[in-house]
Amino acid sequence: MNRQHVQLLKEMIHYDKGDPARIQHILKVHSLAAMMGKMEGIPEETQFILETTAILHDVGIHVSEQKYGSCSGKYQEIEGPAEGEALMNKVGGFEKTVVDRVKYLIGHHHTYTHIDGMDYQILVEADFLVNLFEEQADEKTILNVKKNIFRTKAGLELLDDMFGLTEE
Repeated sequence: MNRQHVQLLKEMIHYDKGDPARIQHILKVHSLAAMMGKMEGIPEETQFILETTAILHDVGIHVSEQKYGSCSGKYQEIEGPAEGEALMNKVGGFEKTVVDRVKYLIGHHHTYTHIDGMDYQILVEADFLVNLFEEQADEKTILNVKKNIFRTKAGLELLDDMFGLTEE
């Protein structure tokens, strides 16, 4: 993990201070996304964007709860990009192209149609891997998500291993 990601993680942990469940979620999604990107052999710049977004993907939750009384995905997608940009600016050193892509991914990470890149696909899959566990999803739900969402070899392998799925 590079210096910027360490600083960004520290900022995000502080941002979610007092909410260990959300902090644990961020750490798990980041770890899985970083691993999956390496397993898939994505380019270094795409890996950097993926890891940055994995750290920030749920940054819109607090504002959504305050503004709308809900942290639903649609509200996170509305409020998250500006919050993510503010934290990236606080850490500093992020190129405009990176900031723009991260904001786009934060603003779409609960939209599962028109996924337009490996950073987006891996982010969605990593978030699902964690959410399926945290929400104690049943096997039917897991298999449905596998069929409709997962596309990467890394994600499919991890999903099968984590949830003990066998070949269909």
